[in-house]
Amino acid sequence: MVSFGVMTAPQNVGYADLVRVWQEADGLAEIEHAWLFDHLMPIGGDLDGPILEGWTLLAALAAQTRRLRLGLLVTSNRIRPPALLAKIATTVDVVSDGRLDFGIGVGSRPSVPWARREYDAFGLPYVETGEAITALREALPLIRRIWTEDAPFDVDGEVVRVDGAFQRPRPVQSPTPPIMVGGRSSAVLRIAADHADLWNIPGGDLDDAIARSRLLDRYCVEAGRDPAAVTRSIHLGVSYDRPADTRDAVEAAIDAGFTHVVLGLGAPWPDGVARWVADELVRPFR
Repeated sequence: MVSFGVMTAPQNVGYADLVRVWQEADGLAEIEHAWLFDHLMPIGGDLDGPILEGWTLLAALAAQTRRLRLGLLVTSNRIRPPALLAKIATTVDVVSDGRLDFGIGVGSRPSVPWARREYDAFGLPYVETGEAITALREALPLIRRIWTEDAPFDVDGEVVRVDGAFQRPRPVQSPTPPIMVGGRSSAVLRIAADHADLWNIPGGDLDDAIARSRLLDRYCVEAGRDPAAVTRSIHLGVSYDRPADTRDAVEAAIDAGFTHVVLGLGAPWPDGVARWVADELVRPFR
């Protein structure tokens, strides 16, 4: 069964518009999940325009909705220490009464100019890609342990180090919220094979997405996991003017084995955009 969701980047938009779109989607059974992204400065449109922080916004939208599964597509592991991130995610899972899908990735490469400025502007350390991969590899088992351990524990990793890690409450979802790993590099796919319940990739190049999915299959087998245990998720941009093009892209992705479809909604969002998505883009596949 294919599930459909929407992604609303919180840049150059207002909170009221985000609430409007999410609450409309929350009332439509055809739309099962909704997503934000994790940037601290805009990466499109007016680069000096307004943007809201992802996790605090996600908590607010969790309180404004009742049914949608929700998450960040995807959290940058470069921005927050993983133990703190586990606590933040638990809070959102509690606020949403167990609707969080925990999306995480290495994070935008600081070498990309529009991404690098985030790190400089917020005093975040410049972390080279190799170290960032190691940090993600070490972060995921730590986060799982924080969500499930009964007693404080220490971790002395190559990058990740904690002393007496522990939290209460636990997430509502047991044993943990589903983990989505986002990315396309071989290193990230190996991490996904070990830890992901879902794996997401941008769908601009479907042939590449298919090839990466097959590589994930191989890595899952090498890790002793059934490849079918990792749901394949794809992000596809929406054309309001040419919905048939979007439907064609969705159909091709589904035929390629992607059963979790995230439809990226460009702003400004038309009135009734969630209903339009349900009618024009989802119902043809029901």
